[in-house]
Amino acid sequence: MDVLHDRCAGLDIGKKDLKACVRTPSPTRRNSRRQEIRTFATTTNALLELRDWLIEQQVTLVVLEATGDYWRGAFYLLEDTLNVILVNAAHAKGLPGRKTDVSDSAWLAQLGECGLLKASFVPPEPIRHLRDLTRYRSTLTVERTREAQRLEKELEDAGIKISSVATDILGVSGRAMLAALIDGQDNAGVMAEMARGRLRTKIPALVEALTGSFGAHHAFLCRLHLTRIDELSATIEELSARIEQEMRPFARQIELLVTIPGVKATTAQVIIAETGGDMTRFHTPANLASWAGVCPGHHESAGIRRSGKRRHGNRWLGGALGTAAMAAGRTRERTYLGARYARLVPRLGKQKTIVAVEHSILTAVWHMLTDNADYQDLGGDYFTKQDPERAMRRIIRQANALGLTVRFDPIPDVA
Repeated sequence: MDVLHDRCAGLDIGKKDLKACVRTPSPTRRNSRRQEIRTFATTTNALLELRDWLIEQQVTLVVLEATGDYWRGAFYLLEDTLNVILVNAAHAKGLPGRKTDVSDSAWLAQLGECGLLKASFVPPEPIRHLRDLTRYRSTLTVERTREAQRLEKELEDAGIKISSVATDILGVSGRAMLAALIDGQDNAGVMAEMARGRLRTKIPALVEALTGSFGAHHAFLCRLHLTRIDELSATIEELSARIEQEMRPFARQIELLVTIPGVKATTAQVIIAETGGDMTRFHTPANLASWAGVCPGHHESAGIRRSGKRRHGNRWLGGALGTAAMAAGRTRERTYLGARYARLVPRLGKQKTIVAVEHSILTAVWHMLTDNADYQDLGGDYFTKQDPERAMRRIIRQANALGLTVRFDPIPDVA
């Protein structure tokens, strides 16, 4: 196989050390290759020694495998002076047989020198900082939700059914009632009178829900849950403020993205942080959707279509898009995305339909950020206008199922 990079290095990185294999042309035998393998620690000083050695060897390509987070230190230190690519571990899977760190580094170097590896997307430093912030915020938001679920479980254990009456037990009314419970209040009527707004219409139901066996043990645990929730909320607010500051260069992109149905500011920030906001890295909308993992797989052999299971993609972007797709699905009569959701969900089911709507959202994102264009909604009646006969057939089937017949007459024009 042709060698595209005469001087190539492969790095197999672990927590404490790494194996570096450098392959170069043999000085004694024509059309042959020689390789040298060294071990380096993963401390900064050792990585600087590695960098000096690679420069000395006149290496033109360095290949790293994306294993956990251990690759980050070496990649960030080498990227300024050397041509470094990060590759998917699945794309560099070794041949069956002996499996060692040394053989892995040599295999990476062999694949790299022949141009058989595709570089993964590693964003520039400002985007990496944004990713750290948005991902940490997402993690803390999930943790806050879990803590609220633990609180609700504790209330259920005490027979307090407030979550069956109040939509948000952490709202103003819910927090007041919980504080009273923790302070030892046992009069359900007094606590029910703490309701505010529309919740006051449910005072009789609240009296029943607040009657239970809430004791000192439950009060202690609920107080800890609420304290933890408040701490997480304060940290999330601090992170959001920092993200807003870091997102100022992308104000125009955020302004465009929030016009997509279901996409809020937090979702738009995740999209920018994960994609970098630069669509030139993705040649087509299909490339972006494939990278994000929001399109079906394709596996066909001998004319037989096998599993079309979606591929693994960027889970942080996928989570944000999933939230946006579910929100867009609730706009069924008003937007194109809502109409698409309503059209597909009876046939594909909820999970696959959400993926399809995520794909549509990402397609719109690619075009909007590429052309710096506003979102153009096709309308909730898009599919009806595209195929009116199909819409009429559906209405006829529904009427026939009810034992009725229908006749369609055009609406006369009003002069």
